[in-house]
Amino acid sequence: MGLSISDLLSTTYQSLRSNLLRSGLTTLSMFMGVATVTATMHVKSISEATIAAELAKRDAPQVGIGVSWNPRRDRMPLKLEEMDVLRQRLNGLRAITAVNWMGVVPVIFQGEEADPSIIAVSKDFFVTDGQQLLKGRFFTEADYQSYHRVAIIEQFLVDRLFKGKNPLGQRIYLRGKPFVVVGVVPTKESNHSEPRGLVYIPLAIHSAMTGDRTLDAIQVSPYHIRNLEELGKQAEKLLKRPGRQLWNFNNAEDILEQQKTLDMAAQALTIVAAISLLIGGVGIANVMIGSVTERIPEIGLRRAIGATKPDVMLQFILEAVILSLIGGTSALGTVHGLTVLAADIFKLPYQFEVSTAVIALSSALIVGVGAGLPPALRASHIDPVKALRSE
Repeated sequence: MGLSISDLLSTTYQSLRSNLLRSGLTTLSMFMGVATVTATMHVKSISEATIAAELAKRDAPQVGIGVSWNPRRDRMPLKLEEMDVLRQRLNGLRAITAVNWMGVVPVIFQGEEADPSIIAVSKDFFVTDGQQLLKGRFFTEADYQSYHRVAIIEQFLVDRLFKGKNPLGQRIYLRGKPFVVVGVVPTKESNHSEPRGLVYIPLAIHSAMTGDRTLDAIQVSPYHIRNLEELGKQAEKLLKRPGRQLWNFNNAEDILEQQKTLDMAAQALTIVAAISLLIGGVGIANVMIGSVTERIPEIGLRRAIGATKPDVMLQFILEAVILSLIGGTSALGTVHGLTVLAADIFKLPYQFEVSTAVIALSSALIVGVGAGLPPALRASHIDPVKALRSE
């Protein structure tokens, strides 16, 4: 008859308690392995949160491409048809837009005047740029098709021109032409000592007003920042022509460099974590093998009074599980406490994730059971008669 669960637990506890040094060393080896795994995951989550916070302060990751200035007439400016080609052929494209910069233009509203920069944009500009809407709406298909004189302005111009009035539906004047304000977006950070503000108008109305159907730049945005550089290379290759000189900008180049560095650090830590877990597993296996050798007479006696092979095997596996859980839980709590302290000191974005605990403890159990299984199988197959004679 096999042992009951309570008897099995009691026997396991007595066995671990009888050799505290052996149990302590086994727990320590697992502690080191799980601590390294947990620290690696914390470094990864903090780095991802740091990058996300930095990206949230900026425009969406994008690459802009334009034609370099050339005094010759045949500089081959970009055209809307080329943007359609990019939309169809670029892999990993999230959004694409065209931009024309109109420079600094006086804007007037009921006697109040400002000197913002005017930008004419095509559809999906605010998707590509990643801007959020504070009030009103973005441009619609009808605005482009019907050449509506509409504008979206920054909050800076709302404060400067409207003095507390609701800007939506109001007419502002650009170069003497009326435009109806349909939306408000946050003010972008500026390199100027004083902000000027920005006014966005549909590219279609700009083309109708100026007769110019060329583009200053095409901006492309990927689904994932990791694909940004490759997307820019694809776009530049498709836009390149003999004699055409292109310029490009990448607004997340520094973030990509940080991410590459953090990825390399995470990979190195992952290797260290795997080695630490392996060492912990070897430690458990060695201790368990030594334990089986020392307890051969005990195993023979237990088998002689009715303990089955599964009973013996389960006891040794349970010992490995308990030691792994103690070491893993201790490591998880210790690393969490140290991470909270470091995050508070260095102002890092850290939040405990349940997935980290699950992965860390699961790795501890897998390594512990895997390392303890061979010695457990060996113990269960000991001949009780030979074991009693060896006493």
